[in-house]
Amino acid sequence: MAVSAQVVGVVAFYMVAALVMVFVNKVVLNSTPNLPTLFMFFQSIMTVLLLNFTSLFTSHVKIPSFDKTTARKLAPLILVDASGFIFNALCLRDVEAAFYQIARGLVLPLTITVVALSSMVRPSMAVVGCAAVVTLGFFLGISFSEGLPAQAVPAPLALFYGFLSSLAIALHAVLVKSSLPHVGGSSTMLSYWSNLGSAVLLGLLALLKGEIFEFWGMINSGSWDWSTFLWGNLVTGVFGFLISIAGILSVKVTSPTTHMFSSAARTGLQVFLGVKIFGDVFTTQRAISVATILTGTLLYTYVKTQENSTAPAPQPSKDVEAQSPLIQMQEKSSA
Repeated sequence: MAVSAQVVGVVAFYMVAALVMVFVNKVVLNSTPNLPTLFMFFQSIMTVLLLNFTSLFTSHVKIPSFDKTTARKLAPLILVDASGFIFNALCLRDVEAAFYQIARGLVLPLTITVVALSSMVRPSMAVVGCAAVVTLGFFLGISFSEGLPAQAVPAPLALFYGFLSSLAIALHAVLVKSSLPHVGGSSTMLSYWSNLGSAVLLGLLALLKGEIFEFWGMINSGSWDWSTFLWGNLVTGVFGFLISIAGILSVKVTSPTTHMFSSAARTGLQVFLGVKIFGDVFTTQRAISVATILTGTLLYTYVKTQENSTAPAPQPSKDVEAQSPLIQMQEKSSA
């Protein structure tokens, strides 16, 4: 019973943190649609500061030492993660919260494709079939539906942002495996490097785009209510950090199947809250799309569980938390 309560607690914590990230990010992006890069910059900085603070009280959070060799080896992962942050923000800004999961519906097919290309191992027909189901659900969701108000119809550019954010997660799935050995297999150290590197890149991009100067002008205008932006940064920064911790706990006390079912439940709640909070339009066609995507994802989890049960047992990881970076990237990139 104690184990069951622990699992329920971790899953509930994980779901709440992820939902808070999506909806608070949506509120901030709605209020300041001109500052998405700067918003992501502040989130990355907040995660770095909280990791430093937490490391003072526990040995489980390790702060890496800095050297050019490690930075160079982690550069591809940092670039992909920074791209994932910004493309997710742009996608969430430009689509309704209830449509967000559909816009990023190609995460699983793209991940399967990228992993297969990088490992040169052909996926089984069952896995390909699951990817096909998810892809069908995606195209069903983005296909034209008559009678929708103009604001509920996603622009092609918004869908392209969703595709790029999905691709970033797929690339992350491959790069994280080659990156973990450079930080001793610790996902907290990898998270530190990733967020710090992302903050540098996003800060430079915000400067090049003029967002920093625009932000400063808005502050000095006297007419801008900056409270939403301020509190949104604080809340998403804290919850983004908590998702990293929740990702580690989730791997330790739950199974991939449990995680996928909790993700399915969270998607349902996200759609419901999107309709209730923002008045998003959610048609029967979109409901079928989400259901199809979730069905394909759950089938994939079942297929991989069956395939892994018949495969030789892998060597145990030296660091259990090293198994969680992909989960963390998927949830934090909901920003």
